Amino acid sequence: MIGRIPVTELSPVIEGGRWSAKATVGEPFPVRATVFREGHDAYGATAVLFKPDGTEHSRAEMIEVEKGLDRYEGWLMPDAEGDWSFTVEGYSDPYATWVHDATIKIDAGIDVDLMREEGSIVLERAAASTPERTLPAKAAEVLGRAVAALRGPGDAKAALAAATSDEVREVLAAHPLRDFVSPAATFPLVVHRKLAMCGAWYEMFPRSEGSYFDEKLGHWVSGTFVTAAKRLPAVADMGFDVIYLTPIHPIGTTNRKGRNNTLEAKDGDPGSPYGIGAKEGGHDAIHPELGTFDEFDAFVARARDLGLEVALDIALQCSPDHPWVHDHPEWFTKRADGTIAYAENPPKKYQDIYPLNFDNDPDGIYEAIRAMLQTWIDHGVTLFRVDNPHTKPLNFWQKLLAHFHDKHPGVVFLAEAFTRPAMMRTLGAIGFHQSYTYFTWRHTKEELGDYFTEVARETSAMLRPSFWPTTHDILTPYMTHGGASAFAIRAVLAATGSPTWGIYSGYEFIESTPRPGFEEQIDNEKYEFKPRPWGSPEAEGMTTLLTMLNRIRDAHPALQQLHDITIHPTTDEQTLCFSKRMRGKFTADGRDDIVIVVVNLDPHAARDSLIHFDLSALGIDVAAGDSPMLEVHDEMSGQDFVWGPVTFVRLDPRTQCAHIVKVK
Repeated sequence: MIGRIPVTELSPVIEGGRWSAKATVGEPFPVRATVFREGHDAYGATAVLFKPDGTEHSRAEMIEVEKGLDRYEGWLMPDAEGDWSFTVEGYSDPYATWVHDATIKIDAGIDVDLMREEGSIVLERAAASTPERTLPAKAAEVLGRAVAALRGPGDAKAALAAATSDEVREVLAAHPLRDFVSPAATFPLVVHRKLAMCGAWYEMFPRSEGSYFDEKLGHWVSGTFVTAAKRLPAVADMGFDVIYLTPIHPIGTTNRKGRNNTLEAKDGDPGSPYGIGAKEGGHDAIHPELGTFDEFDAFVARARDLGLEVALDIALQCSPDHPWVHDHPEWFTKRADGTIAYAENPPKKYQDIYPLNFDNDPDGIYEAIRAMLQTWIDHGVTLFRVDNPHTKPLNFWQKLLAHFHDKHPGVVFLAEAFTRPAMMRTLGAIGFHQSYTYFTWRHTKEELGDYFTEVARETSAMLRPSFWPTTHDILTPYMTHGGASAFAIRAVLAATGSPTWGIYSGYEFIESTPRPGFEEQIDNEKYEFKPRPWGSPEAEGMTTLLTMLNRIRDAHPALQQLHDITIHPTTDEQTLCFSKRMRGKFTADGRDDIVIVVVNLDPHAARDSLIHFDLSALGIDVAAGDSPMLEVHDEMSGQDFVWGPVTFVRLDPRTQCAHIVKVK
């Protein structure tokens, strides 16, 4: 039955509570609802957060954020992992009702004594503690003085002013008097650890690290976990949280791809690590050239010592030489001629891999994959980047992810699903912690502003975004033609636009030459060894920028949260401005953390623009006497500025492509 004070259209709610909305330890999130009532009496709403054991954790009074539409919002913040829940309580507000009526009548000289007495009764009720509502002594004193003013001999308007003072309103905002409390249904909320929402990933092909061409032998020698571990201190020094390894399993020889995805591999070509499986084993084995499990364990331990967690790429597909092909041929699709169908994504063809057919023995496939993932968890892997999850059944993922949520709730799954929105969102709703996004292909001011707002406000309950400027599979024309400036611009946007971002190794060298006809690099690392001269000066500039961006992110809670972002209008079509804010209620020092990012999106030329700031989004209430001037510190250049409500900026991508400023 509907409540006395109706509460409808709650969020974050997924499919009416069928699946849990996402939240993160230490990250505030907004609860929204439509709340209304009959007649003209005032009403309000409270958001309530419940711990996994069902006891109340916290509550927040909600404010109307869409005037005239009865849309209310309040912010809550869980402080531990687990399966939480929340609700919204609508209520009648007798104090606000009295204030409205008394202000009109006392000003008009109508029912003055009656209004004073009714106000006294309401405030006496508000000052009294009950089992459900305990008022601090100082707050009760404030209300008591207001009652005395209303019942005293003084002027009625002065008494009204005393009963509606800021002091009284603050008490009743913190401890509202609520009649006809009407809770909505309670909805599920899954709370994950911080790295499920916020982190910096660095992708590595471990076989390239330490690889070299042996002139005497006439062939390449693979890097190993031992040589790859030598790269870890530099990755940690840049401020990354996750070292992400592309597949490390044995690679098949049948239909092995050669350099640049050619159909025939030459002698010594290592093949794609996504062509998984050989006589040495499958997904639960290590390529013998990379090392042993003991050496992998040492790599993981070294990463952990440096503050890095290890993510492993999981590609649920098999080379023709995979043990599963021989032991379970029913797990694959056979064509009419009896051959097994290889993978295709026209115009791309992957002759070196067979997709699994989950319609054939789904239970057997599930058990094998669950056991395989457990093997890597047992060896210290705490995150998985899942390749193309949208090509596997969603009921498989729901069952698998529920299992690991129950048994290993700290393990994080990132969906590499560049596909239609419905699939991407539902993968997140059923259990994936993060998702790759369309950010890579959003380049204009309008596209970026709309997309940043979408992932922060429209889909955040189910899909946590991960922004990558490039990957080993993707090199957009913007990166191809923009040079070093484009790489700097996209790094700034990725690092500040999303709590989670990632860099594919080699980004430091501005690797931007495409394979003709494709949006991917020439001499792609998927098909060959690619050692890089990490100690050379060539990479220093981008390394410095990446390090700076991660340092800025670590210093600002506002950049570590997803939900609070505002796009500010600019007069230049190539200048984007947005701000992120963490309210003081949720910060360690009790002060708002506000970061403003201004980016020149044109990698070829300097741009001038005026910025029209939304001051309310920056926590500035000019009507209440706040100064409209902003004292800001540029975290990139170290300069201090004073910005007004309308501010002029000029950014040259050859010297500084962006301002990332904190508001003092």
